[in-house]
Amino acid sequence: MSCNEVDRMLIGKPGAEPPSPEAEEHVRNCDRCRNLVRALSAAVAPEMPSPETIHRIEQRLRYDLHAVRPLRGPRYFVAWFIAIFLAAASLLTYLWGAAAIVVMSPGQITGILAVLSISSVLLADSLARQMLPASKHRFSPGRLLVAIVIASAAAFAIFFPFQDEQSYWAHAWACLRAGALGGAIAALPFWMILRRSAILSPALTGATTGLFAGLVGTAALDMHCPNLNAWHILMSHLGAAVVCSLAGLTVGLVADGRALRVRNV
Repeated sequence: MSCNEVDRMLIGKPGAEPPSPEAEEHVRNCDRCRNLVRALSAAVAPEMPSPETIHRIEQRLRYDLHAVRPLRGPRYFVAWFIAIFLAAASLLTYLWGAAAIVVMSPGQITGILAVLSISSVLLADSLARQMLPASKHRFSPGRLLVAIVIASAAAFAIFFPFQDEQSYWAHAWACLRAGALGGAIAALPFWMILRRSAILSPALTGATTGLFAGLVGTAALDMHCPNLNAWHILMSHLGAAVVCSLAGLTVGLVADGRALRVRNV
């Protein structure tokens, strides 16, 4: 047996023959192959990490490490989220007034309340499950956000007529600004609950929280604003919720990037 054949056998190339008496005899008589076998059979001492590496690992483990209370189940948080939504929407409606109820038909009022109720329950459930790692979602959180915006826009387009309007942009900006401000205020109590949870995707949770809080402003505007032009409702009322969702997404991305930089120090 030649040295090349022994090499193929040792490195396990296809076509290498299994160990044989000839191979063993060749290794005993060949200094080169004997040294190669001895080198491959020698135990390799594990390389110890440097003190800098150990310190960096320790810092990552200790980042934001503190005792926490066990989290309750999703239903507990869903109930809190819905209670906050109803309280905030009712408070804003009380402060702004409910002039729109007088000019809307019973069908329009029922349609708006149905859309807002279903959307708020779905978002509350999604948000509660995002707080608890390994929770099973009923719907994909990202797709749910898109579906709620599209479904709400379709409902508003069905229940309200499209009309030409003078000073459209001025009126739209006034409602958009008020709705976004109402959503920002509603986001504060939501955040007080979320800050004690184990959020794995700050960007997604931020977008969900933003849309949920923004719908508080949308609900209050729908009850307050007597402008029943579908263009106005889509641009300013629903637009306020979309703006809040984008703001929440931005905040989540910034927080996620900052936490990643700290962990990499």
